[in-house]
Amino acid sequence: MRAIVCEQIDQLKLVEQKEPALQPGTAIIRIRRIGICGTDLHAYKGNQPFFTYPRVLGHELAGIVEQADDPQGLIQAGDQVSIIPYIHCGSCIACRHGKTNCCTDMRVLGVHIDGGMREKIVVPVTHLLVTNELTLDQAAVLEPLSIGAHAVRRSELRAGETVLVIGSGPIGLGVMAFAKHCGARVIAMDIQDERLAFCQRWAKVDETVNALQGAKERLAELTSGEYPTVVFDATGNARSMTDAFGLVAHGGKLVYVGLVKADLTFHDPDFHKREMTLMGSRNATIEDFSAVQEAVRAGSIDVDSFITHRVPFNEMISHFDSYLKPESKVIKAMVEL
Repeated sequence: MRAIVCEQIDQLKLVEQKEPALQPGTAIIRIRRIGICGTDLHAYKGNQPFFTYPRVLGHELAGIVEQADDPQGLIQAGDQVSIIPYIHCGSCIACRHGKTNCCTDMRVLGVHIDGGMREKIVVPVTHLLVTNELTLDQAAVLEPLSIGAHAVRRSELRAGETVLVIGSGPIGLGVMAFAKHCGARVIAMDIQDERLAFCQRWAKVDETVNALQGAKERLAELTSGEYPTVVFDATGNARSMTDAFGLVAHGGKLVYVGLVKADLTFHDPDFHKREMTLMGSRNATIEDFSAVQEAVRAGSIDVDSFITHRVPFNEMISHFDSYLKPESKVIKAMVEL
């Protein structure tokens, strides 16, 4: 079968691999859709933490079950599925407390172990969601949207709060959509006006702020000088993540959804006087996937306009570099098999 391997920084290669073998408690999935994620782009450029080469990329996955060994009989051959790519141990302190998204021995498809940028993959049946009621495109974007939904759930956001979401990539957009779903007033911040306009059209945010044009003053104006009670940073940019400390209300929360391969520092007196809460939000749980699946099924999330670029599997390598360029205006690129 064909697979695309990131052999080293800036190098992707189409290779032939052996087909996967069915093991007890697993299923063989024929991959039909692969969403290209910021993680894939960062790994390609050498900026992804916890990543080693060579690696088959791809963790936003949808496909069809070819064979299944499911003791509970829930996963059947012919089912369309979305793959939960976070393979957890089930026994560590995080897993025992239901926080499988931050397992101490986490193995994420396409990061720690080979992912789904290939024709077939074998995964535990416990990490499959049957999505027969969704399209393949919808099933493939459950993962990035679930990361945003998890961040919102982790923040314990309440209806009526004013929140700021910094970064309008796919993860930030997911945060915006689910913050709105919770009844919050949502302000989007980015450095590109065109992306901010997309936030208004797609996520229905209430206000937008250009980070390069007096952002702090504009936020003060929009919040009567109090600033947002919850700030989500989904940029993966060290400067943005550091500057975000100054944008949080007294008693508020700062949630890092993005990840950067760097150290971050903050001024403790400012942090302390506001009794701020600093949180990390990693991956998602099956509860988040299920919530997003229901929102998509109900028509609350517009997947069609979320996917802006499409490419056949055998042409992906020649297009990959273009997805790194701002002028390509990519929101979500989807590989089709």
